[in-house]
Amino acid sequence: MKGLPWYVSGPVLAGACVVLVIAERRWRLRPAAEPGTRRILRNLAVGATTAMVAIVANAPVAVALARLVERRGWGVVQQFHLPPLVSTVIALLLMDYTYYLWHVALHRVPLLWRTHVAHHADLDLDTSTALRFHFAEVLASIPFTCAQIAAIGLTPSLFSIWQVWFGLCVLFHHSDVNLPLSWERILSRFLMTPRLHGIHHSMVPEETNSNWSSGLAIWDVLHGTQRRNIPQSEITIGVPAFRTPAAVTLPRVLAMPFTSSPDFFDLPGDGPPVRAFIPNAPHDLAP
Repeated sequence: MKGLPWYVSGPVLAGACVVLVIAERRWRLRPAAEPGTRRILRNLAVGATTAMVAIVANAPVAVALARLVERRGWGVVQQFHLPPLVSTVIALLLMDYTYYLWHVALHRVPLLWRTHVAHHADLDLDTSTALRFHFAEVLASIPFTCAQIAAIGLTPSLFSIWQVWFGLCVLFHHSDVNLPLSWERILSRFLMTPRLHGIHHSMVPEETNSNWSSGLAIWDVLHGTQRRNIPQSEITIGVPAFRTPAAVTLPRVLAMPFTSSPDFFDLPGDGPPVRAFIPNAPHDLAP
């Protein structure tokens, strides 16, 4: 079975992006650290270079492997001959969980972190940040993506459904939409949300190393890596080593994986930032 056609997946993702951009302009969650269009254009430029690399290097390999998986019946999902809906749900769950593990590796493995730091170095967090992934990270992810496809048993159809689901999740949890707190407290029990992911983009190391889930929030709960009680007003988005717009210009962002690495979590002229005690209930999502 073929994957979802571009004229279905494209409008779905583009439409979600437009809705979120409009919503975050009307109901903003955090004040902007770098206002104006320069940052947005920078993120779009980074995203464009990454998209080109993904089209040339990632997509052909992944799709070819998914076709081979379908022909040979490889992978967990293909072994049990389950109804299509059940196979889709199991495949999405396994992809979501294994991507959680990959996200942990991006932070824990120094070489991988250098490819991922360009994403975290954004001084603000909004829908455009969801496009700001370095092309080096895409290249580094190809072997892992292939392992996911082969081990889980993703056909072209399942792989394309996963891509749309993953894209929607990434756009949503990076957005700067101020959802009603009562709604988000319920939603965040099931999905990664803007407030939860805002904590992940904090420059405080203990907070950056939390809330690694991308779709379902359960993986952080199971691994004890979820943080909920940091108020958004207390969060400084970004990486301590890059605290000014001059430090995150487009040439600097594109060069980050290839330049000598600073102490990423040390503030210039100082050590790593530390969070003062937060008295909020640890299991309650802070405003």
